[in-house]
Amino acid sequence: MGKALIVSDSHGLTDELETLKRRYQDDVDLMIHCGDSELSTSSKEMSGFVTVKGNMDYLGDDFPNEAIELLGDTCIFITHGHLYDVKMSYLSLAYRAEETGATIACFGHSHVAEAFEREGMIFINPGSIRLPRGSFDKTYAILEIEDRSISVSFYSLDGKRIDQLSRTFEKKTVKK
Repeated sequence: MGKALIVSDSHGLTDELETLKRRYQDDVDLMIHCGDSELSTSSKEMSGFVTVKGNMDYLGDDFPNEAIELLGDTCIFITHGHLYDVKMSYLSLAYRAEETGATIACFGHSHVAEAFEREGMIFINPGSIRLPRGSFDKTYAILEIEDRSISVSFYSLDGKRIDQLSRTFEKKTVKK
């Protein structure tokens, strides 16, 4: 039903973003950058990405603070995380994502790769392809939404899947 490339916290990297775009351009429906690219909105490396403004995005001053995207029938809330204090708690992020009707919240800021579910909301932080924390791998994520499941697979920058970080969640049906 839909597939997305999710990156964050690239902090000035350009060749690596171009490599990921080439690697996945024919395989994904959506490319997301969760902020702190430190690139301008007009840079060629950011073309094709739905991008939000991080706390270090001085060149990309006109990036929005948040974005909402549909992948198939699933609503995704995208933000960097600094405005929601994600290093302290996920509660503010969860409330804002829920307000937008999202069932998936994508964020960065902490540089820690993780995917987890709380009270029906799936949280995805792809980590950082420049300065990872909590792991030695520079990471990004691939989100795959199917009829009954949502899979988040993490990869090192060289394209190797990181099984211990990757997760599959049951897709919840939205009540109308």
